Amino acid sequence: MQYFETVQNLPADVQGFVVVVGNFDGVHRGHQALLARGRQIADDMGKKLAVLTFEPHPRALFRADEPPSRITPAAMKAWRLKKNGVDCVFSLPFDWDFASQSAGDFVQNILITGLRAEHIVVGFDFRFGQMRKGTSETIINAGIPVTVVEEVKIDTQGDLCSSRIRQLLRQGDIAHANELLGWEWEIWGQVFKGDQRGRGMGYPTANIRLEDGIHPAYGVYAAYVKVEGEEGWRMGATNIGIRPMFTVPVAQVETFIFDFDQEIYGKVLRVKPVKRLRSEAKFHSIEELVEHMNADCLQARSILSAL
Repeated sequence: MQYFETVQNLPADVQGFVVVVGNFDGVHRGHQALLARGRQIADDMGKKLAVLTFEPHPRALFRADEPPSRITPAAMKAWRLKKNGVDCVFSLPFDWDFASQSAGDFVQNILITGLRAEHIVVGFDFRFGQMRKGTSETIINAGIPVTVVEEVKIDTQGDLCSSRIRQLLRQGDIAHANELLGWEWEIWGQVFKGDQRGRGMGYPTANIRLEDGIHPAYGVYAAYVKVEGEEGWRMGATNIGIRPMFTVPVAQVETFIFDFDQEIYGKVLRVKPVKRLRSEAKFHSIEELVEHMNADCLQARSILSAL
């Protein structure tokens, strides 16, 4: 998959595609319906499929004081788009200048001059340009065919949208979030050297930062873990949060990988939380903490072994 951060001076062989437009945070089942429709149209036209998206997520610009909320940080979003058959991603910087451009300028400068788009695919609620004044009709009136994909319904408990998935993750309801995503949510990060308190208690952990990713409900999770360079997934118990016994200033992800004894500092770790076992807690002593860690690991191993 090709990846560009501009639409200026593009080579001719990455112009003239069918283009699906959106933020795609989560690349959830609704987004997947957009991509599938785009793929179908592209195949029928004998064209390649591209995605036009934006980084950082507009929420980071318009709601800068809110906690991190990315379901899929940029690298993970690109990976999920590739998994869904996208040939090319155009990920444009989203800043105040970009946000203030008119809908007409967006169509002319990006869709027509930059991408030379042959066909546009958008969701039912798509809006763009300054004050969100642009609609699918704006694009059609500029001479580009547009396909609007209707809302996808998964269950009767609420809308299928990134906001709802964020809410479920913040509640620690991983299974329900995964149902709406259509894939198993993960956290990625490079392993860094911590204070090694876990090692002293017999539970050495691999630590990664949450960065700009959403913070799920803090607590202990049964989790699958994949170490960079390895093919398969390992089982583990993961703590997500600030460790009330030894408070850290910024929440992080600490995973005890079962039956594993290797130095992996600097490697990328993929952590796939499966089920939340309990919330974080501050215990009266190290001995009480270790007792709970023993119980957490037994429960996590039991849950994961049954899957």
